[in-house]
Amino acid sequence: MIPHSRPFLPPHEAYSRYTEGIWQRQWLTNQGPLVKEFEEKIARYLGVEFVSYLSSGTTGLQCMLRTLARGGEVITTPFSYVATAGAVFWEGFTPVFADVETDTLAINHEKAAALIGENTRAILATHVYGLPANVAALETLAAQHGIPIFFDGAHAFGVKYHDRSLLSYGDCAVLSLHATKVFHTANGGLVVSRTAEGKKYIDAYRNFGHDGPNNFPYPGINGKNSEFHAALGLAMLPYADALLERRRGQWQRYRSLLKVLPDKCFLNPGVNTLHNGAYFPILNAEPTRASAIIAALAAAGVEARRYFYPALNTITYMAGAPCPVAEALSESAFCLPLHHDLTANEQEYIAKFVLNLW
Repeated sequence: MIPHSRPFLPPHEAYSRYTEGIWQRQWLTNQGPLVKEFEEKIARYLGVEFVSYLSSGTTGLQCMLRTLARGGEVITTPFSYVATAGAVFWEGFTPVFADVETDTLAINHEKAAALIGENTRAILATHVYGLPANVAALETLAAQHGIPIFFDGAHAFGVKYHDRSLLSYGDCAVLSLHATKVFHTANGGLVVSRTAEGKKYIDAYRNFGHDGPNNFPYPGINGKNSEFHAALGLAMLPYADALLERRRGQWQRYRSLLKVLPDKCFLNPGVNTLHNGAYFPILNAEPTRASAIIAALAAAGVEARRYFYPALNTITYMAGAPCPVAEALSESAFCLPLHHDLTANEQEYIAKFVLNLW
C-alpha cells in the first residue's frame, strides 16, 4: 500500500536526548522548559514573534475565536477541513459561508463583503493546501469594517508570501502540527498572534483562563501541550529544511509527470509564494471520473483522498446557503499521496495510473 501520508520521525536517539531530561525533572506539562524552548525556536524558524503552542490546531482555532465578543456570526469558507467551521460552531458563533475563488480556492473577498452585517464578529479564511488566500483583499476588507481577519493556516508550515511567513498575516493565524503535516509534533498546533497582547489572551485561554496563581479572569480550557510533544518538535526542527526541500521536489515531479492534464487541474503557487509541497491536489475532474480514479488507485494499492469533502455549507448541523464553486470543488478534487519517503518510482507509477484513467 502506498499511503496518502506518512509521518517523518527523527532518529530515536535525537528524541531520547530530550526525554531524558523529562525523566530527571519529572515536569511533564504546564508550560515546562521544553515547551518554552520549542515556542522560542519554532518562532525563530518561522520568522514570527508571538507564538503559542497548544494541544492541537483545532484548539488553536477555538482559542483564537474566544477573543471575539460572544455570539454573532463568523464569515468563513465552505472549502476547508471540518475543523475550521466546526470550531466556529463549537464556540457558539453562527458560521456564515462565503463561496471561494477559482484561483486560490480560498474565500472570495467580494462574496464575504456582501455578507458582513451588524452581527459579524470576524472573517476566518483558510490558506487552502498551504497556499495563500487573497491576503491583501481580506485584510483590507476586515479593516474597512473594523473586524478581525483570522487565517486557518493549518497546512502553511514553512510557506512564505512576499518573503514573510504566511502565518504572519492577519490578526491571528493557526498552524497544525498533527502527524499528517509536513512538520509535526505527533499532535499539536500553534497560534501566531500579531501582538503581545493577542498572545497573552491565547496563552490564558489555553490554560484554564489563568492570569497568575489562583486568578481566573478569562474563560479557558485545558489546551496546553506536553513536554513529550515539545521534545519531538525540538528533535524534528533540525530536519525541517530538508523535509521542505524534498516535498517541494516531489510536488514538482508530480507536476512534470502530469503536465499533459489541463491547466485547470492544478493549483499553482503564485510568483510571490514559496510553497511547502504539502499536498498535490488534482482539481476539476468530473465527479464520476474522480470517484473512478480514487477507487481504481485504491484497488492498485494507492491511497488518494478527496480533500476537502464535503463542502462545509452542506453539513447538516451548520448548513448554509449554496456555495456552488466550493460544492463543485469538493466533488471533483482529490489529493495524490505525498510524504517524505515517497519514491520517484512510486510517483511515476501513480502518475501513469492517473493518466491512463483520465
